[in-house]
Amino acid sequence: MTYAALDLGTNNCRLLVARPTADGFRVVDAFSRIIRLGEGLAANRRIGDAAIVRAVDALLVCRDKMRAREVVRARLIATEVCRAAENGQAFCARVAEEAGLELEIVDSATEARLAATGCTELFDPAASGVILFDIGGGSSELVRLGRSGPGRRGPPVPEIVGWISLPVGVVTLAERYGGNIVSRETYDAMIDEVASFVTKFADAHACELDGFHMLGTSGTVTTIAGVHLRLKRYDRRRVDGCWLSDEQISSVVGELMAMSFDERAANPCIGAERADLVLAGCAILDAIRRAFPCPRLRVADRGLREGMLVEMMREDGVWGEA
Repeated sequence: MTYAALDLGTNNCRLLVARPTADGFRVVDAFSRIIRLGEGLAANRRIGDAAIVRAVDALLVCRDKMRAREVVRARLIATEVCRAAENGQAFCARVAEEAGLELEIVDSATEARLAATGCTELFDPAASGVILFDIGGGSSELVRLGRSGPGRRGPPVPEIVGWISLPVGVVTLAERYGGNIVSRETYDAMIDEVASFVTKFADAHACELDGFHMLGTSGTVTTIAGVHLRLKRYDRRRVDGCWLSDEQISSVVGELMAMSFDERAANPCIGAERADLVLAGCAILDAIRRAFPCPRLRVADRGLREGMLVEMMREDGVWGEA
């Protein structure tokens, strides 16, 4: 059987097509495109016409890939932008009509669970737990995880101890504060705004961090890892699963703050499409790091799509579970 998982977010449209293996799955096709579906949403509460056209064009590519790979089971989710937009349901209806794809608008709890499920293979088995974060375009999720329990076969099952969805993402912050030129004062203001949402969750969980590590899944942390590794072009094999110390992250953030917009756009791990968003992502990360001062962070170039694939395959018993 061939499975597909599609994540339509505030900034990106991403697809994975995969087939089960003995203890996981093998990706046979993939697609990712920045579509900025949430452009202007904070001001207008609606998905704009130009953003809808960009999204439908990307989804048509995804539809054709799924047909070509003869996908038999798929899950297609839309996240914060469709939850928040007044015309979110109308947008999904248009996608169904024009692309023949039925999008499922998921809640933030589902996002947190899928992100955790997609990243379980990167948990350090010697750790007592993990603080997982997923910095999105319109929202960001924080999840406290205990030690993962093994399935009979296949990826381990995450134990979610607590979670929170923050109503801020890289697109919403960059639109509110500006992303092309970011002063130290503006950057600190972004951190303070995010920190106001993190405080309650941190009060409940930050005091129990002995033996924990951080795990980040988002374009922000993969970008920081790529810059730290001095990659001449982005290489998922080197980024996914790499470890960064607190000092290394701070060094890269300082480097990004010192760059001009054009310098960020020219960096092969950032590019023109993310140059105005990366510092907003760094501000979200810095607010999380201040609340949860863990000495090491593992970088995940995986997340919701992998979580959907694991859940569908587990439900179908492909690894032998009841």
